[in-house]
Amino acid sequence: MSLPALLSRRNPRASKKDFGRLLIIAGSPSMLGAAALSSLAAMRSGAGLVTAAVPQGSNLTLQKKIAHVVMTQPLCQTRAGTFSLKAYDQLKKIWDRFDVIAIGPGIGRVTATMQFARRVIVHCPKPLVIDADALYALAGHTDILLKTKAARVLTPHAGEMSRLTGQSVDENQAARLKTARDFAGEHHCVLLLKGHRTVVASPQGKTYINRTGNVGMATAGSGDVLTGMITAFLGQGMSPFDAAKNGAYYHGKAGDLAARGQGKIGMTALDIIDHLKESYA
Repeated sequence: MSLPALLSRRNPRASKKDFGRLLIIAGSPSMLGAAALSSLAAMRSGAGLVTAAVPQGSNLTLQKKIAHVVMTQPLCQTRAGTFSLKAYDQLKKIWDRFDVIAIGPGIGRVTATMQFARRVIVHCPKPLVIDADALYALAGHTDILLKTKAARVLTPHAGEMSRLTGQSVDENQAARLKTARDFAGEHHCVLLLKGHRTVVASPQGKTYINRTGNVGMATAGSGDVLTGMITAFLGQGMSPFDAAKNGAYYHGKAGDLAARGQGKIGMTALDIIDHLKESYA
């Protein structure tokens, strides 16, 4: 697959704002790495501006942990240090500053945080990438996807897909293409079902089966990297389906390059990020 023209830097007069202003809502006290990985992957995938929204008590820690090229946005938190419902009111005041928003990596599963995630999914007027704990918040509430007109891209692994559909992992895995296509059509979203031969399905019935990637990528944070990549591609003007398709392809390609360089054993999510530039070359 050749690099999409949208990702090229052909306009010499372009500014950073032309390549997408992203907000990634991620992290909690024990999972700040998720915010760091998804944000850095977005920058490595061509995003112009990336801001990581984190619970306020974790903001200073994240600033020390995250790359200097990523900004942070503290939001209200629960006693557990995760996003609270009050964070939604703060978010509403600033989401127009961004072109695309992602939510879910490492946000935790505190009740108030799950309520916050569902409100964002329903009401945010921006294209939204929904991953990890935000998918957990959706389980049993998938009907809310029909209440929004803005684009929604969901990125579940097999276990998360089982929770979303109410079917067993084995049932879903036995018919991965059909499962993804049916869910995308019924819920008016783009669905990226992770795993060996990742499947991407659009609400209109288009599908893509990815053939890059390897088992070394089955490591903590790999999904966070993919979330950042898809968000960056959306911010640079790709359609939701193309952003998910290209995200799967180049994520896997970077993983294959990492495996060639140092083997599959011991591969980390940072290794995938380190090979993104090479994968786009």
